[in-house]
Amino acid sequence: MKKDIESREDITRLMETFYDRLLADPAISYLFTDVAMIDMPAHIPIIVDFWESVLFQADTYHKNAMRPHMVLHGKSALTKTHFDTWLAHFRGTVEDMFAGEKAFQAIERANSIATLMQIKIKQLG
Repeated sequence: MKKDIESREDITRLMETFYDRLLADPAISYLFTDVAMIDMPAHIPIIVDFWESVLFQADTYHKNAMRPHMVLHGKSALTKTHFDTWLAHFRGTVEDMFAGEKAFQAIERANSIATLMQIKIKQLG
């Protein structure tokens, strides 16, 4: 039986697995590797901070999550397909690894975040 997301360590394992899946998918991986050129070892603790603040109200993330995505969109348009792909991998990774209220909240928040980002991108014109 799968356990729920209970700790920062759980979030770290989730994010490492999730990004491994994203980077293995050519439909979206180029955004991370070729366009944003993200340094994954440096990025993982930042994204873990973000999700720890989302799921556990920890005071760990103090950046503007929207800004880097708007910059990325300026370099290479983020499309509905990109968001759908991101969400499918996120949902699948969470569901493969965890079950429970926090897992459900993570998926729900990911959907909300993706929707908000798409609205913000449309507002840019």
